[in-house]
Amino acid sequence: MDWSNQVIFLGALVILGSILSSVVTSRLGVPLLLVFLGIGMLLGPEGPGGLVFENIPLAHLIGSAALAVILFDGGLRTPVRNFRIALKPALGLATVGVVVTSGLTGLFAYWWLGLSWLESLLLGAIVGSTDAAAVFSLLHSRGLELKSRVGATLEIESGSNDPMAIFLTIVLIELILLPEAAFGLVVLVEFVQQMGLGVILGLLGGLALLGLINRLPLTAGFYPLAAMAGALTIFGLAGLLGGSGFLAVYLAGLVVGNRPLEASQNIKRFHDGIASLSQIGMFLMLGVIVTPSELPPVALDAGLLAAVLILVARPLAVGICLYPFHFPWREQLFIAWVGLRGAVPIILALFPLLAGLELAGHFFHVVFFVVLISLLVQGWTVAPVARWLQLELPPSPTRVQRTELDIPGQQEMELVGYRLADSTPVVRGAWSSFRLPKSARLVAHLRGGRLLESLEILDLRAGDHLYIMVAPADLTDLDRLFLASELPERLSERSVFGEFVLNGSAQLGAVAVAYGAAVPAEQRSLTLEEFLRARLQAEPVVGDAVDLDRVRLVVREMDGARITRVGLKLL
Repeated sequence: MDWSNQVIFLGALVILGSILSSVVTSRLGVPLLLVFLGIGMLLGPEGPGGLVFENIPLAHLIGSAALAVILFDGGLRTPVRNFRIALKPALGLATVGVVVTSGLTGLFAYWWLGLSWLESLLLGAIVGSTDAAAVFSLLHSRGLELKSRVGATLEIESGSNDPMAIFLTIVLIELILLPEAAFGLVVLVEFVQQMGLGVILGLLGGLALLGLINRLPLTAGFYPLAAMAGALTIFGLAGLLGGSGFLAVYLAGLVVGNRPLEASQNIKRFHDGIASLSQIGMFLMLGVIVTPSELPPVALDAGLLAAVLILVARPLAVGICLYPFHFPWREQLFIAWVGLRGAVPIILALFPLLAGLELAGHFFHVVFFVVLISLLVQGWTVAPVARWLQLELPPSPTRVQRTELDIPGQQEMELVGYRLADSTPVVRGAWSSFRLPKSARLVAHLRGGRLLESLEILDLRAGDHLYIMVAPADLTDLDRLFLASELPERLSERSVFGEFVLNGSAQLGAVAVAYGAAVPAEQRSLTLEEFLRARLQAEPVVGDAVDLDRVRLVVREMDGARITRVGLKLL
């Protein structure tokens, strides 16, 4: 009994300390996953904790379950509208990009480490996938918001590239264990089975889980548990049938998260928390497994491998995959730099240990060291690089007094309260430059602690309280209107989008006359939207800009694929 109490106490204390450390690390810009790994190493056999954990099958089980939860949460939080601008490039990075990265890294391993071809390619495959989810947690903690084309590409890639790396790792291990097997046949069968079953079971399982949640009359606390249990069921079933459980669970999350869903906010909030807990537990466990004294002997090999991976393999893969989509060079450079390695490579490094390969222990410590270098070098510089490349937008303000309204029929609405200040946009500016989102309905307006009889939306003052009912999809747009924001000048709406706001349907010729810009005669009849689309090679997103003589036109708002509002900045 005493032993059980000690384990519970110490385990809870470690997790609590890990969570509290996020407050300090977010201010310093330290990648939080690096902290979890460090704490795990301190708890390990060569640290003060002295904990010995050598059960590799159990570690694989814990890591796989944690990754399944994280990927399901990633699918839940990925808006389907992101697919319009990022699906094709992200899938290219998640498939061809992983193969190119793995191949180039394996080629260097063959030349430098003197391994066989299959062993070299296996090492390349293990470190071939990125951990963009860790990057975005760092970006959000630093208050950065990327242009949606960059953010959506990385989000979709992070959810869909793990299955490809896992597939390559499994195939190469099978070929090492069964050298007489036909290479082409093994790859083809494994690919069709893994990806095909993963897609089918993910989509069908997501629809089945969605229908189950929406039809069962459960108490509020059971809906998140039902979603998590259903996700793990889909993951396990896909694995049992020979498919990619990781791809299946991510696609299931996409289906569930982008359809009308009973208790949607409860489910998403729960999974945000459980995914964070999964990351903490997984990295603590991986830190405990590693033997720190084994790291210095592989430092040179791992350092060179990381350098090739970061500076050569990933940039070339990004350049090849994004070339057809005409991404601006700044965005390509950032996506190439954000090839952060995290949990998946370390979990994949357990596969050779499970298979009993001769060099499995050496592989594990090389991969662990590569991940450490990636977290230190790339993870610590993500935010400065985003600023340097001018890819950040004004961040979404923090929401306050947010209450979910459980409306029958899965119609998602929330009641949001705001206290206005002098720096609130609708108080500081004129209503001619603002408009409420379509779903927003003003419910109550208080001034001086008293409820006004009429809803004076055109007469807003500092100190007023507003209560508005809105759909969750429009919360960000509403926050930009009603939340006070103390941003640096470089991220102010005026600095990013310009001094004036125009409709996307405005005629370019009329705008040129009004602001003294020279425009070729053949382009004067174009609307601003048509002009921007013609000049931008990639699909437009908020923040894209085109210089026109003395002015700069900036995409300010979009409705689906349409450019509805354009900012104009005088040069």
